[in-house]
Amino acid sequence: MNTKKIYNDERKQRNNFLFPRSSVFSLVISVFFLSLFFLFACQNQTQKSDKKTPAAETETVSNLPKVTQIDAAGLKNLLKPNGRPLLINFWATWCAPCREEFPDLVKIGTDYKDKIDLITVSLDELSEINGEVPKFLAQMKSESPAYLLKTPDEEAAIGIVSKDWQGALPFTILFNAQGETVYSKQGKFKTDVLAAEIEKILTVQSR
Repeated sequence: MNTKKIYNDERKQRNNFLFPRSSVFSLVISVFFLSLFFLFACQNQTQKSDKKTPAAETETVSNLPKVTQIDAAGLKNLLKPNGRPLLINFWATWCAPCREEFPDLVKIGTDYKDKIDLITVSLDELSEINGEVPKFLAQMKSESPAYLLKTPDEEAAIGIVSKDWQGALPFTILFNAQGETVYSKQGKFKTDVLAAEIEKILTVQSR
């Protein structure tokens, strides 16, 4: 028997089921470079996402309602008669009743948009003038002029608004076109009562 021939035949058969060394090496190189490609692609995508984040944050801040800081003198100027009824609501983001009644306030502002002036005055900390205050106003979809009162003499500011205001929040006050107080409420207002008072002064004004 020719054992050498049998050995060579078996070796050929085994080689038929094995990758040539050159093919294995090429496959390894291909996988390596493919992995590098995906690695750099992911890094570039991450960098692009990071670059978009500041712009997105800036856009979000710019879309928030503007809140103007005022002091006691500025508050006094807001109260000057301008020929239209004026409704002012004093509130704060930390005041639960203020937050509860705010949707009704926004609705009143919408219902009487072309008939009265509505402004809101926040008593939050000044640090929230570009934070929680405009965020809450945006959530409520409030379009009325918004202010934040910051004064070292709160008692003086309260006295400017009304002798009936003891400083508690919320506080809502309605002035007629001549600047006279026709309605005020410390605590949550009743929507139907406030609306009725607005209708009264509009009726008198139209005569």
